[in-house]
Amino acid sequence: MKRIFVTALSLLLLLKIQAQTAQEIQKTESILRGMTLEEKVGQMTQVTLAVIAKGGWGNEDGSLDPAEVKKAVTDHHVGSILNTTAHALPLATWHQVISQIQDEAKKTRLKIPVIYGLDAIHGQTYTLDATLFPQNIAMAATRNPSLTAAVSKITAAELRASGVRWNFAPVLDIGRQPLWSRFAETYGEDVFIGTTMGVAAIRAYEEDGLKKTTSVASCMKHFLGYSASRTGKDRTPIYLPEIEMREYYLPQFRAAVKAGSSTIMINSSEINGVPVHASKYLLTDLLRKELKFEGLIVTDWEDIIRLHTIHRVAATPMDAVAMGVNAGIDMSMVPSDYSFYDLLIEAVKKGKVPVARINDAVRRILLLKFKTGLFDDPYPEKAAIAKFGSPSYQDVALQSAREAMTLLQNTNNTLPLSKNARVLVAGPSAQSISALNGCWSYTWQGNDERWYPAGSKTILQAIADKLGADHVITSSGKGFDHASNYDTTALKQSAQNADAIILCIGENAYAESPGNTRDLALPEKQSQLVKAAINTGKPVVLILTEGRPLFITQLAPSVKGILMAYWSGRKTAEAVADVLFGDYNPDGKLPFSYPKSMGEIVLYDRKHTEEKREILNSDVTWDGYDPLFPFGHGLSYTSFAYSDIKLSAATLKGSQPITVSVTITNTGDRQGKHTVELYSRDLYASITPCVKRLRAFEKIELKPGESKAVSFSITRADLSFVNAQLKTVTEPGEFELMIGDKKASFNYAE
Repeated sequence: MKRIFVTALSLLLLLKIQAQTAQEIQKTESILRGMTLEEKVGQMTQVTLAVIAKGGWGNEDGSLDPAEVKKAVTDHHVGSILNTTAHALPLATWHQVISQIQDEAKKTRLKIPVIYGLDAIHGQTYTLDATLFPQNIAMAATRNPSLTAAVSKITAAELRASGVRWNFAPVLDIGRQPLWSRFAETYGEDVFIGTTMGVAAIRAYEEDGLKKTTSVASCMKHFLGYSASRTGKDRTPIYLPEIEMREYYLPQFRAAVKAGSSTIMINSSEINGVPVHASKYLLTDLLRKELKFEGLIVTDWEDIIRLHTIHRVAATPMDAVAMGVNAGIDMSMVPSDYSFYDLLIEAVKKGKVPVARINDAVRRILLLKFKTGLFDDPYPEKAAIAKFGSPSYQDVALQSAREAMTLLQNTNNTLPLSKNARVLVAGPSAQSISALNGCWSYTWQGNDERWYPAGSKTILQAIADKLGADHVITSSGKGFDHASNYDTTALKQSAQNADAIILCIGENAYAESPGNTRDLALPEKQSQLVKAAINTGKPVVLILTEGRPLFITQLAPSVKGILMAYWSGRKTAEAVADVLFGDYNPDGKLPFSYPKSMGEIVLYDRKHTEEKREILNSDVTWDGYDPLFPFGHGLSYTSFAYSDIKLSAATLKGSQPITVSVTITNTGDRQGKHTVELYSRDLYASITPCVKRLRAFEKIELKPGESKAVSFSITRADLSFVNAQLKTVTEPGEFELMIGDKKASFNYAE
């Protein structure tokens, strides 16, 4: 009886949603029929806050110029505004900004509200005292989709509390080029992890319903192949065979569309010589028709005009506008003027862009505004405001940072260190907050520490809090670039009275193009610092606070411990201290292969020809994948053993699943979490198979001596690949499964 009641309730809810959607579609069509061309094109125009702020880009306090607000909203009918000016704003200021914009919208003929968008990449970036969580690369290390969902829920709550209902996240670009300056925003090099984490984030943002004060519209980005830059430089050319694109770069977006993401942002670069913003194949044929995406397509920053100025595929600015809109763009992040508005109106009048294409775009924009409840109440909502800054958010931030911590090396079980030890804490990250948070942290670059919450702790402070100030020595100065951070003489002198040296190295915060680099070498000043620490003869533990892997190949053999801390947000320092001194047993797993050198960047899901090294046939070796630390690596303070793998059947037939089971036992003396990962290998296929691919994972927690059985269900879809005809297929034949150090084989038959 209960099941019947639940089913009936679900049906009623579905019918109610469908009725609401039908009403919104009717209202959208009614508004659309009454709009002028100017009002329609205005809705497709998105400008940055500096356009309407007093003093423009020089604005520091978020105050708006009423004349400029009127010029944007009333005169140009602007449909969306984004961004901040110099830095994050107080919650109350955001309320004033949003309210002033919506007040102006209420004065317009059609009273269409403005939708505001922000880049809340790892927490609500642009509201002061909002909670910042680990970057995506660190969240991937947690192997915990429920944590990804939890941080996304909080991000949505704090965005909505700010009065903002559109988040330009999550990043679904796959991190297969570690030079790329946005590597930290990815979920690493694996397709399955990126898909799993991305879908978890999207559902968390939207599943409550976008009219609820717990939700925001997500924006999957950047479609498509943005991270595949040859050089790693941001917004530089990409040469990507379609078979590779479909195998590695498209699955995340396909899954995100199915998960219901409301909007999508486009890759700023070009693929095979065609700017993505001008590609009708990618935006219309692939995204709209094949993936069946029905939501809003928005450009990235200034990318329409760049078709003319940078890519040079459009001879005039008007041609650029027409090219982008005809390809499938719905909204242009112009963002600093009204050039798109003026040029698109002219292009329509000259017959370069059909009115039907304009109507299609505006229809999607209006529907998004209905979905997010802006037509009901466009102002900051009291129920949402009440959810800002809950103390429980810090608990989630701490747990996320703890689970991200990845112990890469622990020679002779040096870690955890004794709480009675006297330690030297040094290095550029020792007293830097920005180096623990990275990009999109209260400012775009994240490197201005004036805007971080007063309670933010450095690694030095967190260790001092744990051990007591009398047990901690430092030779570091405040801020990543402080000269004393690189003073090898001071380090040697300070180390004389220390039992161990905790050396905090890596990268300061950066975002996008300012993070471009020529190589991944650890800066020489930091290398010299590490060598000086090693030469003291004291045990050295490296803490790596970085958004991408920096080469430490020559240094690693001489240090006792290496902890990958990534950019793990507000609670990075506390998590580092908890792991170093044994209050948390590390369980993070690398979401990328940590390379040894620039000439040896090989990914874990490599081809067999990448395994093989040969000069003559007699000299063949199979060690082509030789990273410093492999994908999935991560040590614990306890140990785990695997039973043999059990299969529910020797043959996987048709669409029927096969169950894969294994028992894991904690064979050590500490409680710990552990990620069980299932890999598969296609022994023979029409397209050269990978050595292995991750197909499933589950994180468990075991007490000492405790065992747990873990089961995975595998279908033919999990074993599929893209063939030469660009079709996703599973071919009959033998497969091998790997979990830990165990293997099992089965056959697939159609």
